[in-house]
This record gives sequence, structure tokens and C-alpha cells, in this order.
Amino acid sequence: MASIDLDKVLDKAWADKSLPEVLAAPVSALKGVSDRQGDLLKEAFGIKTVADLAKLKYVGWAQALAALDEAK
Repeated sequence: MASIDLDKVLDKAWADKSLPEVLAAPVSALKGVSDRQGDLLKEAFGIKTVADLAKLKYVGWAQALAALDEAK
């Protein structure tokens, strides 16, 4: 089972929340993402939550391309 140090990826206010709560949280719950950046993601891609960001097809495509580059 994969694990992640939530203190490293979430703002303090979200670090003790459950996974479903975090996934439903605005993207600004992620450490380093401001409310303004969250608004821009919503405007550009319709991203409202952490789960929306995770499911964004462009993120998947970029990750796949990076993985291909690392595998060579």
C-alpha cells in the first residue's frame, strides 16, 4: 500500500483530514497552491477540487511522457 507524508503535501489545516475530505477540498489545500492559483485552475480547466486536479487528463498525459523519458 502506498503512503505519503501529508504534512509535506497539504496545508496545515488539511493535514489531519480524512482522504475523502482532502479529495473534496479545493486545490489550495495542497501546499504551495494559493487561492488565486486555484481560481486560475478553475477558470482554465474547471478544476474545483483536489480530486478534479488528479483526474485532469493533461496531468496524466504529462506524467506518462515524463515516465517514458525516464525509462529510456
